[in-house]
Amino acid sequence: MPSNKEIIISGIKPTGRLHIGNYLGAIKQWVELQHSHTCYFFIADWHSMTDVYDPKTRYQEVLDMAASLLALGIDTDASTLFVQSRVLEHTELCWIFNTITPMAYAERMTQYKDQAQAQKKNVNVGLFDYPVLQAADILIYKATAVPVGKDQVQHVELTRDIARFFNSRFGKTFSEPKALLTATEKVMSPLDPEKKKMSKSLGDAHCLYLDDAPGALQQKLRRVVTDTGPSGKGRKSPGVENLFALLNIFGSIARVQAFELAYAEGTIRYAELKNAVADAIASSFAEFRKKKEKILADTVSLERLLEQGAVRAQKIARDTMREVRKKTGLSN
Repeated sequence: MPSNKEIIISGIKPTGRLHIGNYLGAIKQWVELQHSHTCYFFIADWHSMTDVYDPKTRYQEVLDMAASLLALGIDTDASTLFVQSRVLEHTELCWIFNTITPMAYAERMTQYKDQAQAQKKNVNVGLFDYPVLQAADILIYKATAVPVGKDQVQHVELTRDIARFFNSRFGKTFSEPKALLTATEKVMSPLDPEKKKMSKSLGDAHCLYLDDAPGALQQKLRRVVTDTGPSGKGRKSPGVENLFALLNIFGSIARVQAFELAYAEGTIRYAELKNAVADAIASSFAEFRKKKEKILADTVSLERLLEQGAVRAQKIARDTMREVRKKTGLSN
């Protein structure tokens, strides 16, 4: 790949099925970036260990995530797709970064505080050290840009700090990657669109999954709380606003205009709107569902792709670590 391309790195945890928030917030952009950038995409199984999980299902979850990414358009000829734990150099670089990262910098990470509140019975060291491993994930490939949402910008800033700390102490080695903000605003939960972002941690009822059948989507959307039509205040209720936002993304312009007119005239039927949103989402991901099923039916080929990705990633990671070991005095 041409060396003048920006180097992009991003990862996703194998913690279950993908929902439309995952797709719009990250993966849609990955698919677009891979043809104009040098891209490394990884399944962050080490990061996922900071959560409580079932080790009996984790391997299958990794394969499921890989199949989902491939079905959505990640092209292994255009980008590198791999499983994080298969490139051991990530953790070696993380340890070296741990020795130069001030505690005060790690302690101010707001996501750690949020996660610690969310999982009070499992506040582990890995959760605290998560951003340093994330910095290693990024810098080991000499990444120049990291696609993130606003909630992850602080982690990219820490990565930039760690790059500076290392360069100052051991000599110029890493560039300072920039945050590449995702264009899509956060996708809200259909059940609590005013306060909560769509998240698997809230439960399946709060998530519209890419592989949900049309009937499952309809059942979830039936529970959306709606209003009685135009209120004179110029704003739809959160539930209605969320339905229209989803229809704008996945539905046709004509369909959106028809419902907007019905809303303005006070003749809208919300059952029809909910079904239209469900149909639009289901139709948008119909091909994805077929492709994912086909990929998962041939796990031998899927594993081969992941191993090839790990080999490609490891070649770059090993080159970086040879340089790092020499500069830190760990080797000649």
